[in-house]
Amino acid sequence: MSAAAEPILFEAVSTPSQSLSARGMRLLCVLSAAGAAVPGGFFLVLGAWPVLGFLGLEVIGVLTLVALHRRWSAAAWEAVRLTEGALRVTTANGRGGRRETVLEPYWTRVVVQEVAGGVARLFLVQRNRQVELGCFLSDPEKRDLGEALEAALRRYRVPEFDNPQLR
Repeated sequence: MSAAAEPILFEAVSTPSQSLSARGMRLLCVLSAAGAAVPGGFFLVLGAWPVLGFLGLEVIGVLTLVALHRRWSAAAWEAVRLTEGALRVTTANGRGGRRETVLEPYWTRVVVQEVAGGVARLFLVQRNRQVELGCFLSDPEKRDLGEALEAALRRYRVPEFDNPQLR
């Protein structure tokens, strides 16, 4: 049976939050240009007009980096999929990089590690392998994902058989 034909027992997909919309990006560009115009005008009055070019390049550079970050984070995602044969963790970083880790679900444990300051880290552990999950999620969301994945793995390990002959 191929991996595509196997029934999916659990699936969770997470993406980074997109807090800056297209309208917000346009507003940021306008405010940055307006904010750069004030010191630019000051240096122009003082006669230091070459500073305007460097100031403009700096604003364009910062806005370009913000736009690239928005594009890359919009294309980033992480998927956890439990099927009959495997537990797959696939991560795409948004720049074309993709990593897939396949674990044996029967031997995989879910570990939520509390770090100083109440920050949670979520791991899948199998023997000497450790895969971190939920890099896009907040701490409560990581805990919820850990609980849901632990419950799915528990159902996988101890299935309920309904045999009508044993009734």
